[in-house]
Amino acid sequence: MDTIKLDLNLLLTLEALLTEQNVTKAAARLHLSQPAVSAQLNRLREMFGDPLLIPARRGMTPTAKALDLLIPLRESLEKLRQTLYSHQDFYPERAHLTVTVACTDYIQAAVIMPLVLALRQKAPGVRIAVRNLDMAQSDQQLARGEVDLVFASRDSFHKQLHTRFLFDESYVLIGRRGHPALKANLKLEEFVQLEHVIVSPSGGSFTTPIDDALAAFGHQRNVVMSAASFLFLPEIVNKSDLVALIPRRLLQAHSGPLTVTELPWLAEQFDICLIWHERSHNHAGHRWIRELIVSMNA
Repeated sequence: MDTIKLDLNLLLTLEALLTEQNVTKAAARLHLSQPAVSAQLNRLREMFGDPLLIPARRGMTPTAKALDLLIPLRESLEKLRQTLYSHQDFYPERAHLTVTVACTDYIQAAVIMPLVLALRQKAPGVRIAVRNLDMAQSDQQLARGEVDLVFASRDSFHKQLHTRFLFDESYVLIGRRGHPALKANLKLEEFVQLEHVIVSPSGGSFTTPIDDALAAFGHQRNVVMSAASFLFLPEIVNKSDLVALIPRRLLQAHSGPLTVTELPWLAEQFDICLIWHERSHNHAGHRWIRELIVSMNA
C-alpha cells in the first residue's frame, strides 16, 4: 500500500462493498450516492494496488486480496464500534441504523411486522432487513456480521451465543368457517381423518415432528398437501375443506373468517428466543431494539 491517507470512511465503504458485492446496494447501506461510492472504490483500488471487486454476471465478485481483507476488516471495525457505542446513549428518534434479522415467515408476520410498525413511531431512522432463516448457516452468519438477530429455538444454536427467551408457542387447528367436521372437543381419531395441509420449509415433505409424535402412538394423519409457508395456510383452508395446524400467534396477523379449534391433547410446543452474537452485544442501538422486541412479546 502506498502513502495515500487511509480514513475510516474508506474502510466502512470497503466493508459495505465486500458485504453487498454491489455498488448500488452498498451506497444504500451507507446512505451515500452511487457516484460517491464508486469514487471511494477507485481510491481503495489505488491504495491496495488491487481491483478488489470485479464485474460479474450479477453484481461484483471479490478478488483473492479482498477476501483476505474481509475478516480482519470486519473484526477491526466491530471492535471500534463496540468501543464507541458502548459508551454512548442511544436516541431512537434520531438514530440511523440497519438491523438484519433471520427468521421464518411465521415470525415475519407475528413478530417483525408489529416491530416495524412500532419503529416507525419510535425510531423512524431504524431499518429492518429480513432474511429467511437458514439453520445450517445462522451461526456463521451471526459471527460474520451478515445477520444481527435470529429468531429461533434456543437449543438450535451454539451455547456461546447470547439468547433471550421471548415466548412459548403452541398450535391451533384452523379450517374454513362452517367446516362440517370441526367442533369443540375434537378427538384424536377424528383429527387424523381430516384432510391436512402442512408446512415443509425445505419443500416437499409430508411429515413434521407432529407426525413423528402421532406415529409413536400408532396414528397417521391424512396429509394431502405440503406448503412452503405458514402465511398461505389461512387462504388455502378458507377455499377448501382442508385443515391446518398453525402457531397460535399467527392468528393475530390474520383477520379473515376462520374456525379455530383448540386441541388440548396436542402437547407439541416450541420456544422462540432472540439470539445474537457478542459482536453486537454492547451496541447501544442493538441493545435498545432487543429490549423493544422483548417488551412487545412478553
